[in-house]
Amino acid sequence: MPFKTILAIIQSAEDAQRVSDCAGALASRFDAYLIGLHAEALPIPYSSTIGFPDAEFIQASTEVNEERSHAIEAIFRQRTARAGVAAQWRSLESFSGDSAHSGVASARSCDLVVAAQGGEDGASPDVDALLYEAGRPVLVTPREGPSLATFRKVIVAWNGSREAARATFDALPFILDAESTEILVIDPPDSLESSEPGGDIAAALERHGATVTVHSEASGGLATDDVIRKRISDTGADLLVLGAYSHSWLKQLLFGGVTRTVLHSMPVTAFLSR
Repeated sequence: MPFKTILAIIQSAEDAQRVSDCAGALASRFDAYLIGLHAEALPIPYSSTIGFPDAEFIQASTEVNEERSHAIEAIFRQRTARAGVAAQWRSLESFSGDSAHSGVASARSCDLVVAAQGGEDGASPDVDALLYEAGRPVLVTPREGPSLATFRKVIVAWNGSREAARATFDALPFILDAESTEILVIDPPDSLESSEPGGDIAAALERHGATVTVHSEASGGLATDDVIRKRISDTGADLLVLGAYSHSWLKQLLFGGVTRTVLHSMPVTAFLSR
């Protein structure tokens, strides 16, 4: 089923062009309706020395927020007009000022969410909120790599989990259009089953018409995200499909993990769902 309603989460001016270009190209490709969303933080009501709210500070903060929001909206509208797609803009305010948190309700009525990969500046949206609360797949555009809307070679990181299954089938529109898809199985478990690890999901995708291969890789002591990164480099893949947080979110928060690497430093576009 093609994506017909796409939500672009734009946290900052630095992300606006990249996310708008990607979302606009996707909307054009799938003949979809595009929604751009940005949230600003509500001004904190500081008190003056005599105990009253500092009205001048609140007014100045409001004007700065409005100016920033209008600038981001202008970029979005310029880019979507260039793509020739039907689009609307949603400007919100919240206590956190995080566009992902503010966009959860909008995301629940969309087929796909597009957001920027996190960075060290802390100005990127909290994609975790979308993955956990919205129930919709998220396409994460990389900061250092190309921002693509069409993908030639897809790698599906397959561990047999519910999250991996959800992400794989959510990504079908991309998988079916790709030249090839590889099911990557890292450290496959010893099994008495007749089918090879990853064989069943590969066969299911082939029945949809996808071109699929299965590749098993031993980690050799490397972290899973490093194995995935190396495989992407070796194959020239341009899209990674991943079941987000198929292991404990708290464990990944404390010790790192594949999902957090994808959200912050994976060099290609990533499609996440859970």
